[in-house]
This record gives sequence, structure tokens and C-alpha cells, in this order.
Amino acid sequence: MAEQEDEREFDLRWADQAEHREPSARARMLAARWKANPPGPVPFRPDPGPAAPRRSSWVSTVLVLGCVAAVIVLLGYVQTRSPY
Repeated sequence: MAEQEDEREFDLRWADQAEHREPSARARMLAARWKANPPGPVPFRPDPGPAAPRRSSWVSTVLVLGCVAAVIVLLGYVQTRSPY
């Protein structure tokens, strides 16, 4: 019975109630690296790069309709060439 009292169950509640928490290995590595060479300031959002010129909407429409027409013609050609 005394053995059962000495055994403890270690669960998340027990770990969350700990007074001292050791930092993760990555946090220790970054702290050591930044102590010797601190990182420079980083902007919240980088400046946007050069924007590509936009195509007009009618060019996109003609391109899509041309592709659809080409597929229809191709399927019609394949169907007429098949012996069945």
C-alpha cells in the first residue's frame, strides 16, 4: 500500500501547474544565437514587388472562348474519324 502512495501520475494538469518552465531547445538555440548576433528590424509587411500589367477583360474572354471552341472542334474531328 505504501508503494501506491509514492507513485505519482504525471499529466498535463500537473505540468501546467509547475512553477518553472524550461524553454524549448529551439528557444535556447535562438537566445544563444541572438545574444552574439541580434536580428535586425523586420517590417510588418514587405514592400510589394513590381506588378505585372493586367490583361483587359475582353482579351481574357476571347482567350477562354477560343480554347472552348478549339476543344469542341477537336472532339468533333475525333468523333468523325472514329469508325463507330
